[in-house]
Amino acid sequence: MKWTQVKVHCSVKDLDTVCAVMCVIDSGLMIEDYSDIEENLMTVYGELIDEKILKSDRNAAAVSVFIPEEKDLPACVDFIKERFQACNIDCVMEMSDMSEENWAEQWKKYYKPVRVGNRLVVLPPWEHYDFKEDDVAVVMDPGMAFGTGTHETTRLCLSMLEKHLKKGEKMLDVGTGSGILAIAALKLGASFVYAYDIDPVAVRVAKDNLRANKVEDRAVCGQSDLLANVDRLAAPFSFITANIVADILIRMAPDVGRYMTKGARFVASGIIEARKPDVIAAMEAGGLNLIDSGDENGWTVLIFQKDSPTFAVD
Repeated sequence: MKWTQVKVHCSVKDLDTVCAVMCVIDSGLMIEDYSDIEENLMTVYGELIDEKILKSDRNAAAVSVFIPEEKDLPACVDFIKERFQACNIDCVMEMSDMSEENWAEQWKKYYKPVRVGNRLVVLPPWEHYDFKEDDVAVVMDPGMAFGTGTHETTRLCLSMLEKHLKKGEKMLDVGTGSGILAIAALKLGASFVYAYDIDPVAVRVAKDNLRANKVEDRAVCGQSDLLANVDRLAAPFSFITANIVADILIRMAPDVGRYMTKGARFVASGIIEARKPDVIAAMEAGGLNLIDSGDENGWTVLIFQKDSPTFAVD
């Protein structure tokens, strides 16, 4: 498939507005913002941070949206320009054609090994890493799917997996993306994982990553709109993860408990801090209790537990 990358260079102060406008075209944005990276982080993360990033302009940012060939490109560009003009946003726009393969290759410039929690190390197959004795390697080639371990929401989920998942548990991963949470769970001791995503490209990427990590024999990966096509014969689950967005989590809240055993935990992430109360209220109304949470750079992960007996999924 052919895509057009529409890249907008802007000031960091306008970044939220630029993202909001471009999200109307497509929610899958690539954001380049290095304003929170300081020189002293080099001593903490060592070679995990590229020197070019450390020397980047902290006041400049860029946002890219990828428009498939079947969409009306001129209309999308006109809309973006019109909204920026209405918002008095001063920016520079550039466009470039790229194939699906070239898009996937763009990740390799920025994707380096990432240590998460105490034991997990997420790394691409083309990078070398000196592992410690108890490290758990999660090898990820994200392709065109979300989930490399670098975003706060993914790191928060991985940390909670390491903290709360018990060996032998059966897990459901809703909106699996690249399959990173499913793979990490299996390597941390989950007995079996059912991983679903609405995007067929994500399903394909997740299957490839499961095979690359040699855990595909303990996983089912398929296409589903949230819980719609989840294997009902596999339910209930003792652990569920969903790294999505607040509005979708709230939409899931009335139903997710039906897929959980008594004592099961639900890891909900992709939540900006301002929406935290809304998600908690929705989950509590659905019969789940908040037992843990974590925050990083304005993002929140919430851990809920089901204490009541489970009931069958229709």
